[in-house]
Amino acid sequence: MVRFTEATAFWVSAPGVGELRAEPLREPGPGEVLVRTLHTGVSRGTESLVFRGGVPTSQHQIMRAPFQDGDFPAPVKYGYLNVGTVVRGPGELTGRTVFCLYPHQDAYVVPATAVVVVPDGVPPARAVLAGTVETAVNALWDCGPLLGDRVTVVGAGMVGCCVARLLSRFPQVEVTLVDVDPGRAPVADALGVRFALPGESDGGQDLVVHTSATSAGLQTSLDLLAAEATVLDLSWYGDRPVQLSLGGAFHSGRLAVRASQVGVVAASRRGRRTTSDRLRLALDLLRDTAFDALLTGASPFTELPALMPRLAGGELKALCHSITYREGEVACSA
Repeated sequence: MVRFTEATAFWVSAPGVGELRAEPLREPGPGEVLVRTLHTGVSRGTESLVFRGGVPTSQHQIMRAPFQDGDFPAPVKYGYLNVGTVVRGPGELTGRTVFCLYPHQDAYVVPATAVVVVPDGVPPARAVLAGTVETAVNALWDCGPLLGDRVTVVGAGMVGCCVARLLSRFPQVEVTLVDVDPGRAPVADALGVRFALPGESDGGQDLVVHTSATSAGLQTSLDLLAAEATVLDLSWYGDRPVQLSLGGAFHSGRLAVRASQVGVVAASRRGRRTTSDRLRLALDLLRDTAFDALLTGASPFTELPALMPRLAGGELKALCHSITYREGEVACSA
């Protein structure tokens, strides 16, 4: 039997600086799996903030990823969109393609309960979106859109696009995706929703979902609401201050801002669904080929240290940029 003895992982060694590090790789024990990575996805919003060292001190423990090593701001091994093949483990998992909330690393050992099998009909490259679709599922459980609602999503990043696509499948729900970048219009079209620039979208919305992580985006979201309606805010602002003008219709219209976050199952489903149930649902939803519009680029794992500054700085205008892993990258011995 071939033994895998060493893995390579991506670490943020200092704010704004990444590197690949060799790590010892042990054999899996009972109830564990050894996974060789096929693809990982870079979550541009959260991972860019982590890469820049922008996680507030008060959130260092709350915002830890499930298999994070190290501590914020650095050195830290962070990430949670990983698709790979089970090399060793329980018979029903061996050889299966699985999703795991694991950082960027070419092989790893985790409890078998930490992986979820990717369904037939979901390509491994698309499956990296599972964590983001899971966030969108939780958001819709939080806000509960109703039949015939007019809904706007402000911010056409990964999360906003996933929310918009799921909303488009609700009967008679009119969905508009708003972004400052007119280049997002073809993506909105592929997702089956309308596109508008800020200032060009219709007001009187029954619900606005905000995902842009900017003060301007949150203000736009409030300005679009109908009376007594709610903005559901999925943005993570990190250590950046948020400024709003609340002297207009905020009080007279009895408007509301509510946060949604994927760390726990939404209260409306918490007693009936687990996080594993939610992730399985997200993977099943990824049978939808429309999500391929979010896969806007790919790079080899060896290029990730040079790639992250471009993604975090906005030079590379990607939605989900995936990282590919070549065979033979994991050291092994007989």
